[in-house]
Amino acid sequence: MVQAGCHVSIAGSIDRAVGRALERGCDTFQIFSRNPRGWRAKSLDPAVVDAFREAVRTSGIGPVVDHMPYLPNPASPDDAIYEKSVAGLTEELERCDILGIPYLVTHLGHHRGAGSDAGEERIIAAINRALADEEGEGDVMLLLENTAGEKNSMGAEIAELARIREGVDARERIGFCFDTCHAFAAGYDLRTADAVDAVFGEFEDLVGLEHLRVIHLNDSKGELGGGLDRHEHIGLGAIGEEGFRHILRHPTIRSLPLICETPVDERRDDAGNIAKVRELAGV
Repeated sequence: MVQAGCHVSIAGSIDRAVGRALERGCDTFQIFSRNPRGWRAKSLDPAVVDAFREAVRTSGIGPVVDHMPYLPNPASPDDAIYEKSVAGLTEELERCDILGIPYLVTHLGHHRGAGSDAGEERIIAAINRALADEEGEGDVMLLLENTAGEKNSMGAEIAELARIREGVDARERIGFCFDTCHAFAAGYDLRTADAVDAVFGEFEDLVGLEHLRVIHLNDSKGELGGGLDRHEHIGLGAIGEEGFRHILRHPTIRSLPLICETPVDERRDDAGNIAKVRELAGV
């Protein structure tokens, strides 16, 4: 048994996401709790919150994963952007708490030429402030997502993710979301059994696999180490079906929530990618 799902829309009302997840055959799912392309978010309507919580409870699927919007950049050297990013992270932790969502995934941003050391310091300080300022029960775990290795990006290397977690005061609230497309683009080969074992062996050595909580399961349009963050249907990209067979047979990976962030086009839809995951996992 694997927990396979995808990212679903909250269009109309956030509680409608649960029905959309069920329609696609999800065992787990991910959402944005707000418009991901803006800074401001509407307050959550208590009636909608109740409807969402009840829909999740009765659906029997989960865990639900929330993803930070695109604009915040906790590594930014620009003070105005940085302050808005800290406020956005704090607010999103609070929204997860209200909605009963256990995991919030965040990208770590770009240092904009200030250097990775400065970027790490900014990220750690941002996370410490957000966790301290959050008005909630403190039950939401913040998941740091690896990136594809684009210019000035933070978090492409497992060692960097480990250092950032170690710098956080409340590190028990920090876990990780591992994106297969991003890892491959950053130079982590995932096409053979030995390669998969090597990548997650490094993760175990530097971070500890117990801190890995969610997998973003995406194939890659770009080649190994190309730094291209372009997702492809499962098995139809450069990682390929054989690579995903090995990934999905790794005991730690197959026990975690698997979220597809794959295209929807004439070749395959969300339900098709979820079915492909189950096929390659041998279930």
